[in-house]
This record gives sequence, C-alpha cells and structure tokens, in this order.
Amino acid sequence: MDTESSVTTEQTLSDEAIIEIVDMHKWFGDFHVLQGINLTVHKKERIVICGPSGSGKSTLIRCINRLEEHQRGRIVVDGIELTNNIKNIEKVRTEVGMVFQHFNLFPHLSIIENLTLGPIWVRKVPKKEAEETAMYYLEKVHIAEQAKKYPGQLSGGQQQRVAIARSLCMNPKVMLFDEPTSALDPEMIKEVLDVMIELAREGMTMIVVSHEMGFAKSVAHRVLFMDFGQIVEGNTPEEFFKNPQHNRTKLFLSQILH
Repeated sequence: MDTESSVTTEQTLSDEAIIEIVDMHKWFGDFHVLQGINLTVHKKERIVICGPSGSGKSTLIRCINRLEEHQRGRIVVDGIELTNNIKNIEKVRTEVGMVFQHFNLFPHLSIIENLTLGPIWVRKVPKKEAEETAMYYLEKVHIAEQAKKYPGQLSGGQQQRVAIARSLCMNPKVMLFDEPTSALDPEMIKEVLDVMIELAREGMTMIVVSHEMGFAKSVAHRVLFMDFGQIVEGNTPEEFFKNPQHNRTKLFLSQILH
C-alpha cells in the first residue's frame, strides 16, 4: 500500500494508559484460546496485530469491549475494569468503537438511520443533533451523498466506511478494527485504509487486526505478532519488519511479504 508519508511521528504518545490487560486468559470449552496476555495501550497509540488464522487476534480485541468474556486476569479500559458488572460493560462499550469484517449495518435502515441509532438510543442525543453529527462523519469518510440510501445499494468499501462513521458518531476514545478490509475486493481496500490513515493523523487510539502490512508500516506505533493464543513479539514497525526476533515471526513474515 502506498501512503504519501508515514503518520507514526506526527503525534507524541501520552504517558497515560487507556487499556491495560494483565495476565488475561480465555477458553472456548477446553480450547485455551488466549494465554497470559499482557498489553498496555497508551492514549493516541496505534497498534496493529497480525498473526496466522486462529491465533486469537480477533478474540483478543473482542474481549476489550466484552463481546467475548475472559475467564482469568484483568482488562481495564479508561479506568473501568471489565467484570460481569453490566453498567461497567455498557460504559466501556460507549467509549470503544468497533468495526467488524462484515460491516454489521442494519439493512432495513438508511445510512443516516444506521448512524443516528446509537447516539439517539444510547447517548440520548436529540435527533437533529445526531443527524448533524452523522452528516459530519459521512463527509469525513467521503460518502455524504449516500446518506439516504440503504446498505444494499452501496459497495463493500462504501459500507465499511459507513461502519467506521457509525462508530465515530458515538465519539469513542478507542477504535478497534477486526480485519476491516479482509472481506473487500482489492480495489476497495485503499478507500477504507485511507479513512483509517486520516483517523490516525487525528490522534485516535486504534487497535487494528490486519494483514495490511503497508498500513502497519506507515501508521502503527507498534506491531504485535500473535500465535497460539500468545503475543509472541511486539516492536516498532521498522524493527518488526527488518529485524524479527522469533522464528515464528520470521516464518509468518516470509509467507505474507512478497
């Protein structure tokens, strides 16, 4: 992927942690899907997580907003610990935006209705204000002219940009992206990555599960490699790609970098 310049140096990272994960474990039945995860994410930090299929990448970020429940260890998001306390879960979910592989838009609602639903019902924003905010973010993702259409009338790339705008309407402190380009045709990938690069420039805290290594090189502060439910390695993009430390990382990179 070609980006005109790296955005990694454009903001100074805060010393303040917004996400802290300590010795976190998760099982699906007998399958130990996440094993002893330790991760601190600072405000404005951008992390790209890569690794083979089944390594636990998506499960990890789904635990951060409690779409999946961890069984051991601690996850603290913006000072709130994720436990079975429903109020805490709701608080975290209003602060953490999530963009999925398959858009998850409501097909029976127009684009602008998809964007205003959360702010109106969850944040109790008046309808007019919610619509103004929705149009602002639709313009930001270069798709304002599609506001009255329905998801089925848009291309995959357009739908994914709508999904990003929908998350932004909730004014999140953190954005999680779960392989946001993997379901897209190649020609649509760039339009979604460009929107994400713009978000990065503005200092959004982002955790992105992706195999888009060009994006990782130009946007991430850190690249993490996961395998068998563990974070095997993490480093700056430059060191990660030029000087991987573990054999598993080396093998993975040799398979995806051509």
